[in-house]
Amino acid sequence: MLDLSARRIDATGLGPDGLHGIDVVYHLSGEPITPWRWSAAKRERIRSSRVVTTDAVARSLAALGSSAPTLVAMSAVGFYGDRGEETLDETSTPGTGTLAGVCRAWEEATSPARECGVRVVNVRTGVVLGPGGGALGLQLPLFRLGLGGRLGSGRQWTSWIALEDEVGALLHAAGTSDLSGPCNATAPSPVRNAELTRALGAAVRRPALLAVPEAVLALAVGREVTDEILCVSQRVLPAELERTGYRFVRPTLAMALAAATGGGHTAPAP
Repeated sequence: MLDLSARRIDATGLGPDGLHGIDVVYHLSGEPITPWRWSAAKRERIRSSRVVTTDAVARSLAALGSSAPTLVAMSAVGFYGDRGEETLDETSTPGTGTLAGVCRAWEEATSPARECGVRVVNVRTGVVLGPGGGALGLQLPLFRLGLGGRLGSGRQWTSWIALEDEVGALLHAAGTSDLSGPCNATAPSPVRNAELTRALGAAVRRPALLAVPEAVLALAVGREVTDEILCVSQRVLPAELERTGYRFVRPTLAMALAAATGGGHTAPAP
């Protein structure tokens, strides 16, 4: 357990006895990047809750040598920064900004395990669409009232993934021996924010005709959050998932939103 105030980690479960008989270790922890406005303390919590804990897990696995289980470690498409119209895959260079820096350090923190021969998969997840919270938890109440709309110009690319496929990608990463290093957990069809807005309005059967200017967003939640979360453009493709044969359960935005909003259960893709 990470104690951010005292900068301590309880690693008693990470010794050889605690890891004996385990095939895969998932490391998914991290301070939420919302609510809005990042203070210096919030930025530090976002970083340390990811990097420090990942380093502790990676070093514990490295100490096991050849008997160490696979490490599937969370990362995010924030690694790429704001890239406009550029199409991105796992071979693309890192971007700039607070979240890009956090993601680079997050992935680098797995190095002790990788350098000792542990198979490590860094899952760069996109915006997860599912019921019960997450990105949609902040938007659905407004959209159901007919108050939803695009953010800024609406032309920024959003790389999303259905909750079922997020789980599927994590399981696939663990069970696919020739998959290692970065792996984008995103659907094969990223969309512009305006398209996402229209689709979400359609899913809840409400108009989504409003628009929130970027200047208003910056005033409300801060320029950094506006630039790096709300209006960031990331057109990310899941090249490694597709190369290794992952089959998406909900590959289209309509299917993902139907499941996430309770608008119907679409059959899995054949």
